[in-house]
Amino acid sequence: MVKLLVLTTTVSRLEDARRIADAAIDQHLAACVHIDAVASVYRWQGAVQHDDEQRLMFKTTAAAAPALRALVRAMHPYDLPALYTLEVKDADAAYAAWVAAECGGSGGGSGASGSSDSDSG
Repeated sequence: MVKLLVLTTTVSRLEDARRIADAAIDQHLAACVHIDAVASVYRWQGAVQHDDEQRLMFKTTAAAAPALRALVRAMHPYDLPALYTLEVKDADAAYAAWVAAECGGSGGGSGASGSSDSDSG
């Protein structure tokens, strides 16, 4: 089975999140991107910050991840973006095949048959 990853980052504006997500999907570097509103607390330049952010979770493959990381880094509005990858364990085989196909690999058709974005991501 193909190795699936979730690449994660945050941005401050929904418009930036959608712009980056659209580029990743358009370039077949991610099969799906979840965008969630989150509250972040962190220290930046010596001061504690409290910000509302948008978290992006890109569903991708190990093969597509390096190009996806480069794309996100190039488009990211932050000077120092949080950008990290989590390995997916025990993914459903049909879902993994769909992600692989959407990310330019083999493993099925070019979409999740009979499902909407909310069902497949």
